[in-house]
Amino acid sequence: QVQLVESGGGSVQPGGSLKLSCAASGRIDSLAVTWYRQAPGKQREFVAYMTRSGSSRYLELVKGRFAIDRDNAKNTWYLQMNSLQAEDTAVYYCMTTLYGGEVWGQGTQVIVSS
Repeated sequence: QVQLVESGGGSVQPGGSLKLSCAASGRIDSLAVTWYRQAPGKQREFVAYMTRSGSSRYLELVKGRFAIDRDNAKNTWYLQMNSLQAEDTAVYYCMTTLYGGEVWGQGTQVIVSS
Protein backbone atom coordinates (compact mmCIF):
# COMPACT_ATOMS: atom_id res chain seq x y z
CA GLN A 1 0.00 0.00 0.00
CA VAL A 2 1.40 3.37 -1.04
CA GLN A 3 1.58 6.05 1.62
CA LEU A 4 1.74 9.78 0.89
CA VAL A 5 3.49 12.44 2.94
CA GLU A 6 3.04 16.13 2.15
CA SER A 7 5.55 18.79 3.09
CA GLY A 8 6.49 22.34 2.20
CA GLY A 9 3.67 24.24 3.81
CA GLY A 10 4.22 27.28 5.96
CA SER A 11 3.44 30.94 6.40
CA VAL A 12 4.03 33.41 3.61
CA GLN A 13 3.07 36.97 2.81
CA PRO A 14 0.64 37.76 -0.01
CA GLY A 15 2.43 37.57 -3.31
CA GLY A 16 4.87 34.98 -2.03
CA SER A 17 5.52 31.43 -3.17
CA LEU A 18 5.62 27.96 -1.71
CA LYS A 19 6.37 24.59 -3.21
CA LEU A 20 4.52 21.66 -1.74
CA SER A 21 5.78 18.11 -2.05
CA CYS A 22 3.88 14.86 -1.91
CA ALA A 23 6.28 11.98 -1.41
CA ALA A 24 5.05 8.47 -2.07
CA SER A 25 6.37 5.33 -0.42
CA GLY A 26 6.19 3.47 -3.73
CA ARG A 27 6.52 4.07 -7.45
CA ILE A 28 4.31 6.75 -8.88
CA ASP A 29 4.99 6.43 -12.61
CA SER A 30 1.66 4.69 -13.21
CA LEU A 31 -0.33 6.93 -10.89
CA ALA A 32 -2.25 10.16 -11.23
CA VAL A 33 -2.45 12.70 -8.41
CA THR A 34 -4.96 15.24 -7.25
CA TRP A 35 -4.26 18.15 -4.93
CA TYR A 36 -7.09 19.38 -2.74
CA ARG A 37 -7.32 22.06 -0.10
CA GLN A 38 -9.59 22.79 2.79
CA ALA A 39 -9.87 26.26 4.21
CA PRO A 40 -11.15 26.84 7.76
CA GLY A 41 -14.91 26.41 7.88
CA LYS A 42 -15.13 25.36 4.24
CA GLN A 43 -15.47 22.14 2.34
CA ARG A 44 -12.50 20.48 0.74
CA GLU A 45 -12.05 21.65 -2.84
CA PHE A 46 -10.18 20.47 -5.89
CA VAL A 47 -7.02 22.41 -6.73
CA ALA A 48 -5.09 20.55 -9.42
CA TYR A 49 -4.81 17.18 -11.11
CA MET A 50 -2.08 15.47 -13.09
CA THR A 51 -2.40 12.25 -15.05
CA ARG A 52 0.30 9.63 -15.11
CA SER A 53 1.36 10.94 -18.52
CA GLY A 54 1.72 14.49 -17.25
CA SER A 55 -1.45 16.18 -18.45
CA SER A 56 -2.85 18.59 -15.92
CA ARG A 57 -5.86 20.71 -15.08
CA TYR A 58 -6.49 23.33 -12.45
CA LEU A 59 -9.11 25.06 -10.39
CA GLU A 60 -9.89 28.25 -12.30
CA LEU A 61 -8.89 30.39 -9.32
CA VAL A 62 -5.32 29.07 -9.35
CA LYS A 63 -4.69 28.86 -13.10
CA GLY A 64 -1.54 30.72 -14.03
CA ARG A 65 -0.39 30.83 -10.40
CA PHE A 66 -0.07 27.15 -9.45
CA ALA A 67 1.78 24.44 -11.33
CA ILE A 68 1.68 20.72 -10.67
CA ASP A 69 4.67 18.56 -11.49
CA ARG A 70 6.08 15.13 -10.85
CA ASP A 71 9.48 13.49 -10.48
CA ASN A 72 9.03 9.78 -11.02
CA ALA A 73 12.65 9.10 -10.08
CA LYS A 74 11.98 10.57 -6.64
CA ASN A 75 8.43 9.21 -6.38
CA THR A 76 7.29 12.71 -5.59
CA TRP A 77 4.66 15.10 -6.89
CA TYR A 78 4.89 18.85 -6.44
CA LEU A 79 2.58 21.82 -6.33
CA GLN A 80 4.37 25.10 -7.05
CA MET A 81 2.28 27.97 -5.76
CA ASN A 82 3.09 31.52 -6.81
CA SER A 83 1.41 34.87 -6.23
CA LEU A 84 -0.25 33.47 -3.15
CA GLN A 85 -3.28 35.26 -1.81
CA ALA A 86 -5.03 35.20 1.55
CA GLU A 87 -7.75 33.12 -0.07
CA ASP A 88 -5.20 30.34 -0.66
CA THR A 89 -4.90 29.76 3.08
CA ALA A 90 -5.85 26.15 3.69
CA VAL A 91 -4.61 22.70 4.50
CA TYR A 92 -3.41 21.13 1.27
CA TYR A 93 -3.73 17.42 0.60
CA CYS A 94 -2.51 15.13 -2.14
CA MET A 95 -4.45 12.07 -3.15
CA THR A 96 -3.89 9.19 -5.51
CA THR A 97 -6.03 6.25 -6.51
CA LEU A 98 -4.61 2.77 -6.21
CA TYR A 99 -6.46 -0.48 -6.90
CA GLY A 100 -9.72 1.45 -6.87
CA GLY A 101 -9.13 3.00 -3.48
CA GLU A 102 -8.09 6.51 -2.50
CA VAL A 103 -4.84 7.15 -0.69
CA TRP A 104 -4.51 10.51 1.09
CA GLY A 105 -1.66 12.30 2.69
CA GLN A 106 -1.94 13.91 6.10
CA GLY A 107 -2.04 17.45 4.75
CA THR A 108 0.24 20.44 5.02
CA GLN A 109 -0.85 23.86 6.28
CA VAL A 110 -0.45 26.95 4.11
CA ILE A 111 -1.07 30.35 5.67
CA VAL A 112 -0.99 33.49 3.56
CA SER A 113 -1.05 36.58 5.71
CA SER A 114 0.59 39.95 6.01
